[in-house]
Amino acid sequence: MDIEEFRKAGYQAIDRICDYYASLQERPVVSQVQPGYLVDALPSNPPEQAEDFNSIADDFQKMILPGITNWQHPNFFAYFPTACSLEGILGDLYSSSVSNPGFNWLSSPACTELEQVVMDWCAKLIGLGDHFLNKSGVGGGVIQTTASEACIVICVAARARYVRENPEAKLEDLVIYTTTQTHSLGVKAGLVLGLEVRALPVKPEDEYGLRGETLHQALAEDHAQGKRPFVLIGTVGTTSSGAVDNLEEIGEVLKEHPSIWLHVDSAWAGVAMACPEYRAFGKLDAINKYAESYDTNFHKASMRLNSWGLVNFDASMLWVRSRKNLTDALDVTPEFLRTKQHDAGLVVDYRNWHLGLGRRFRSLKVWFVLRRYGIEGFRKHIREGVELNEYFASLVRASPSFELVTTPSLALSVFRLTLPPSVSSELEGKDETTVRTAQNDLNRAFHTRISAHSDKIFLTQTMLNDTFCVRFAVGAQRTRKAHVDAAWELVQENAREATEEWLQQRTKV
Repeated sequence: MDIEEFRKAGYQAIDRICDYYASLQERPVVSQVQPGYLVDALPSNPPEQAEDFNSIADDFQKMILPGITNWQHPNFFAYFPTACSLEGILGDLYSSSVSNPGFNWLSSPACTELEQVVMDWCAKLIGLGDHFLNKSGVGGGVIQTTASEACIVICVAARARYVRENPEAKLEDLVIYTTTQTHSLGVKAGLVLGLEVRALPVKPEDEYGLRGETLHQALAEDHAQGKRPFVLIGTVGTTSSGAVDNLEEIGEVLKEHPSIWLHVDSAWAGVAMACPEYRAFGKLDAINKYAESYDTNFHKASMRLNSWGLVNFDASMLWVRSRKNLTDALDVTPEFLRTKQHDAGLVVDYRNWHLGLGRRFRSLKVWFVLRRYGIEGFRKHIREGVELNEYFASLVRASPSFELVTTPSLALSVFRLTLPPSVSSELEGKDETTVRTAQNDLNRAFHTRISAHSDKIFLTQTMLNDTFCVRFAVGAQRTRKAHVDAAWELVQENAREATEEWLQQRTKV
């Protein structure tokens, strides 16, 4: 493809991307294809001869798009909307046009230095302390692919620091602490590193957040058994419910255990701290005081405009109090990667801050987005999303048929159907397990029914301890109050039908 052919194909691609976004409302939310549709449709071998690019581009429209679940759809209320702002798309395009591996400063100075600047911008945007800034020369920030990878990186660094400070420790005794509501990234880190993971219990009365006393008790138990907890993964905004661990209490407990690293994962909720009014919710003071590291995704959140961070996947922002803890664990510099700038200590080589050698020029798209929106535009975008979720929560509270399972968390509400009065009367005086089982069965039936309408709406389920419930995560660029109203109508309609069927089956039994 020569430059003029590329120009023509590029114009066509932009036109089709615009058409895609303009037509989202008419598309099904979830892809309606069956497993194997594309495997069966495509040839088993690559083409022997070059194909016309128009045919390739047309096949994307005909064969690929039908198999896409439209995360940017205004009726997508599942998981977390992934970002796809138009500014981010353009940033990605420019980044691809100057593709470089970014493994050291010399391979592309702008790639490294823009990331340093952008990470400091983002740290200041959400209120992180000066010790997390690259400019401090001690701590700093680095863009990872995902929060899961950031967690693995931190566990590697925390393990290295712990063993360095406790040389008598055996690897088989090391333990990663999570909670029963921590994202699976904690378990994944344990699997990758071959280390034990202990999930500490959390309670509904604590809004599913970890308390200091629970941590204190676990530490006493494990130390008595010769175990060596070395890192605790705290959370601000769990995936299941948006729960927030009590970082103040946790930090005070860990004062007595300085070798234990506190990492705070705030993958979807963290960027809400761009708004000063949400910083208390996000435990910002405790993070700045106690955390060794902090991560939030600018490519993920439960908001309109696809992501609070407004940045296309991937852009997971990781900050550490001490960069030396990363480089001590991850620095590998063979002779062919040495440079005079690195040897003189004049530059950052980000390959030593994460798992891989090469890396993408991710900071460019973040730079585009932050400059285009500005701090005020960024904050406006977050506040509008919170308002939409508060509106949905008000509909749940006003309904006699539903209840919130826990307090709404920014853009996430977790709710469930209540038992019909006839069943509540029937179960009066029964034990808690019997009542909960009945309510879980009803809500599974409800979620199964509404999931059958995935062309119109997409909701996901979760378990909070032993309670089955449904998540409503507000999101997507074109989501408005009218879409929330339409979603609520579907929720009520499917709830009525699911309840009627469930009651009939219950009567038969």
